[in-house]
Amino acid sequence: MSVAPARFASVDALRGLTVAAMLLVNTPGDWSHVYAPLLHAEWHGVTPTDLVFPFFLFIVGVSISLGIVPRSETGVAHGVLVRALLWRAAKIVALGLALHLLAYLMLDRPHFRPWGVLQRIGLCFAAAGLIALYVKPRLQWALIGAVLLGYWALLAPSGYAAYTNLPARIDTALFAPWLYQWDTTLARGQDPEGLLSTLPAIATTLFGVRAGAWLRGGALRTLVLAGMAAVALGLAWSSVFPLNKALWTSSYALFSAGCASLALAFAHAAVDRQGWPAVGRRFGVNAIAAYVGAAVMTYVLLALGWMEPLYRVGFANWMTPRFGPYLPSLAFALSFVGVWWLVVWAMDRRGWYVKV
Repeated sequence: MSVAPARFASVDALRGLTVAAMLLVNTPGDWSHVYAPLLHAEWHGVTPTDLVFPFFLFIVGVSISLGIVPRSETGVAHGVLVRALLWRAAKIVALGLALHLLAYLMLDRPHFRPWGVLQRIGLCFAAAGLIALYVKPRLQWALIGAVLLGYWALLAPSGYAAYTNLPARIDTALFAPWLYQWDTTLARGQDPEGLLSTLPAIATTLFGVRAGAWLRGGALRTLVLAGMAAVALGLAWSSVFPLNKALWTSSYALFSAGCASLALAFAHAAVDRQGWPAVGRRFGVNAIAAYVGAAVMTYVLLALGWMEPLYRVGFANWMTPRFGPYLPSLAFALSFVGVWWLVVWAMDRRGWYVKV
């Protein structure tokens, strides 16, 4: 019988840095002037920004291994764990829907969008958690492989072009026009967090479950080797199944999970073993609160018409003549992250942790 390990500061730190990166890439001062690494790839390809969301889902899987699985091993009934798991997943999905409803009402969006980041997190958390509880590790690997290969087989016949790929066709048929992108000329949509592409995202989360098991067992070398293998396999696979975040292609799922594994291995070696400061931990222990709070703040500033004046007066007017338009846009995003660092720092100091 395994005993639940102490909380890993490295996991909190990596989760927190991922959330901070989410805020950074979501709130530039000027969307017309953003440094290329802070933008998503236009279609095929990967930028650092394209790694942020899979890193978070990977860490969700790690947390399942560190939190839920040890409780099942120490005698907590699966029924109790499943109810708690599904209830938490439902709350995360509901929170995502509430955020999108708020954006629809406050920002005069043309339509309500049911899919989104929190919705995908909730679905992946539920699926990966149930699999971690009921499926043995070797079968988990088999399931990851089956999902990634099966997804490739499903997408290959229709190709990987925008709007004509299978995930886009399914999302258009079921949810049009309530999607992230909607082309009125084609009468088709594309959603990076849509229905079918959630399947390989679950595989990313399951990879995190397995990485969390290695972390619990102290198998740092295995974590590194698996990360390197996943990166290499993902890159090799991309020659026939391109890296693509919007489609969450199988090559992208492998590549990003491999990068996340290597990041976790480094964080564990540096923070847990060498005693480096757990930079990002305060964001990590209030991750959902920071993400949701930052989104609400953005909606309010935009609805009141304050976002543009804040950027123009506080940054653009005096920085652009000296440094050009890109640096003030980045400075605004960094300042936004800094504001929320102060918020989560204050919450941590007072022992306030928002759990969903």
